[in-house]
Amino acid sequence: MNRTRLIGRPWVLSILVTGVVAVAAGLFWFQPWQLVVDETVQEDLPAAAPVPAPPSPSALPSAPPSAEATKPAKPAEPTELAGGTLISHEHRTTGTVRLLRAADGSLVLRLENLATSSGPDVHVWLTDAPVKPGKDGWDVFDDGKHLDAGKLKGNKGNQNYPLPAGTDLTAYTSVSIWCDRFDVSFGAAELAQHRG
Repeated sequence: MNRTRLIGRPWVLSILVTGVVAVAAGLFWFQPWQLVVDETVQEDLPAAAPVPAPPSPSALPSAPPSAEATKPAKPAEPTELAGGTLISHEHRTTGTVRLLRAADGSLVLRLENLATSSGPDVHVWLTDAPVKPGKDGWDVFDDGKHLDAGKLKGNKGNQNYPLPAGTDLTAYTSVSIWCDRFDVSFGAAELAQHRG
């Protein structure tokens, strides 16, 4: 039978169209190119409004300002409330997690020296789930309470994720780099609360 006549048959054309649609859907769903694409995001440590330096007791209103008095005010450093080290789950993941309170009272989840894989629909989750090594820890983070801090900005670097005002940090014990599309953790960190 002639190949042109075979392709022209409705059932063959239907199979070809179905195959093309299936391949396109698979590429959209799995996005395999994400495994070889890196996006580095470098954000500075979050800082509140600058804290003004106290006036020098020897400064007189009529005296010209000293070099010390004309220095720009230094931003207030945030206070670290909790932190942890990321372990690998579905993908090799390294870095640290810090929960910070800025001088203005705002809360920030910060990832430092992050290195993981890119993927479709990856988020940063604050959770109440235990961090388990190996495959036992891949899918536990959506079993309990979690707070989605936002879509992962990049698979490498230092990144800040503002948390909602009034977030009760004592309700959460871990952070997961969570792929929402496939319900799997790329990596996670157990949080150790800091005293004081």
